[in-house]
Amino acid sequence: MPTYPGLSSEAFRHPLDYQAEQTLRSVPGFDLVAKGFVEYLYERPQRIYFLGNHMQAGPRQYSTLYGIFRECVRDLDVAIEPTLFISQTPQVNAYSLGHEQPSIVVNTGLIDLLEEVEIRTVLAHELGHIKCDHTILIQMAIWVMGAAEILGELTLGLGSAISSGLIFAFYEWLRKAELSADRAALLVADDLTTVMQTMMKLAGGNHKYAHESSLEEFIRQSENYLELDQEGLNQFYKFLMYNGGRGAFLSHPFPVERLHYLREWSGSEAYRQIRQGNYPSSGAEGAIEVDVMERENEELETLRQEIEELQAEIERIRSQRDS
Repeated sequence: MPTYPGLSSEAFRHPLDYQAEQTLRSVPGFDLVAKGFVEYLYERPQRIYFLGNHMQAGPRQYSTLYGIFRECVRDLDVAIEPTLFISQTPQVNAYSLGHEQPSIVVNTGLIDLLEEVEIRTVLAHELGHIKCDHTILIQMAIWVMGAAEILGELTLGLGSAISSGLIFAFYEWLRKAELSADRAALLVADDLTTVMQTMMKLAGGNHKYAHESSLEEFIRQSENYLELDQEGLNQFYKFLMYNGGRGAFLSHPFPVERLHYLREWSGSEAYRQIRQGNYPSSGAEGAIEVDVMERENEELETLRQEIEELQAEIERIRSQRDS
């Protein structure tokens, strides 16, 4: 497996992740919420819960999984080794939280479904979140979204700060942050097929019919999904689905969409340079070559315009409905 000593997160961080974070931080109310979060609720309660309710992996507890985890920490050159916890939960999931004392939680449902190389991919993905310093914002997002309806009673001076715009911005950033973590998974796995296979299993994998699953078909499904964007109405429906149109906001991009972004990056010059050892080290300025940045800036501008158009369409429909 490749290792990337001194690797800076700027080498692989997706530009949509960066843009969404900057947008989030500019939303009115963010600074006040951040201050209250750090002052009152930060990461200590969550860590206490993990220690009390999950199994902590180590040399004498889940030793094989812990060994894979340590290799991923080494490969991505994560400065602070997180604590790895195993949760007795059937849902196929894993997540990372904490900054001063980061933790990664892996559910038993995920361990039971995936092969070791795929579990490595998931661990690298979660370490990618930590490497990119996503975890404080992730914890803030969880807290804000869970507390939004009751903050009027809890106060802490934040009730008026949590607007629908702030919640929208949090969810938009959460989804884009996943694209950066997916890139970290690819760097560690060093095999696009393995990462795509993992995404397919997370979308709908099982043991009973595993022999009937086809990655080629899943890739074709991803391409069919993207072709839907040729019709503006389909883009509108996608926007609604991500942002509460089915009753809840989605914190992750659809697996087929993540597949597309990762396949695209796997063929890029930026990815090739990292694999050859040409990447910014921690603390270095700049992440990618100018020509790559220019192309990605064009993509960002296109995305911004699409979002503005969709938001305008939503407001138009709402106005017609209310009139």
